[in-house]
Amino acid sequence: MDLGLRGKSVLVTGGSRGIGRAAAEAFAAAGCALHLAARSAEDLQHAADDLRSRHQAQVTTHPGDLRKLDGVMTLAKACHDVDILVNNAGATPTGPIENVTDADWREGLDLKVIATVNLTRELYMAMCARRSGVIVNVIGNCGERPDPEIIIGTIANTGLMGFTRALGAVSPDHGVRVLGVNPGPTATERLVHLMQRKAEDRTGDPETWCELVKPLPFGRAAEPKEVADMIVFAASDRASFVSGTILTVDGGVAWRGKLF
Repeated sequence: MDLGLRGKSVLVTGGSRGIGRAAAEAFAAAGCALHLAARSAEDLQHAADDLRSRHQAQVTTHPGDLRKLDGVMTLAKACHDVDILVNNAGATPTGPIENVTDADWREGLDLKVIATVNLTRELYMAMCARRSGVIVNVIGNCGERPDPEIIIGTIANTGLMGFTRALGAVSPDHGVRVLGVNPGPTATERLVHLMQRKAEDRTGDPETWCELVKPLPFGRAAEPKEVADMIVFAASDRASFVSGTILTVDGGVAWRGKLF
């Protein structure tokens, strides 16, 4: 299936690891030029070298801290003419309200919400001026399935879902689509680390973490590529009438009872 993406330029934040890295891979395979942003210059360089080697992709890296406004503005200036923005940065600290600190709240909301809004604003205005562009916000399904053990992520994701729906309702008036993708539990390095900690707390053996994901649909977590494929589809011409909505990739987990 031709997705109509060849020759498009894409900015992926959080593009060096996990879902962002998988999305970069899928866009490269579709013939896109890539801009990858993350905090670690070393991780970005490793991802870029790999993508260039395997896909002959054009890749530009942008190391920086999007929790700082000047970092957002520098990135927006460098990437003002991209066709597609994938807002993927923003792993929030985990824990219930009695355990998370003020610093945790600020770290989580500054990166997941404020940075996303600020970067979206800058590139959205450029897209509107050109009357062309797509913004895909990678959010997370605890916005749909509130989790008291991930209280910061629950608030951040709920807010970003509302932001995505509101902006995506008016963006077609300017030739731009804005939509979201909500991954459920996905087998990234971060999820494995969190599940290993949970397994160690419960059984004393972190290597039993695989047992904890068996209640998930299909008996496993999603693979990053499965989420990436939805992101790429959402950004493609095949989804040209989709805006102001959230596409959920969780195997139906949002409608199940307690899992872990």
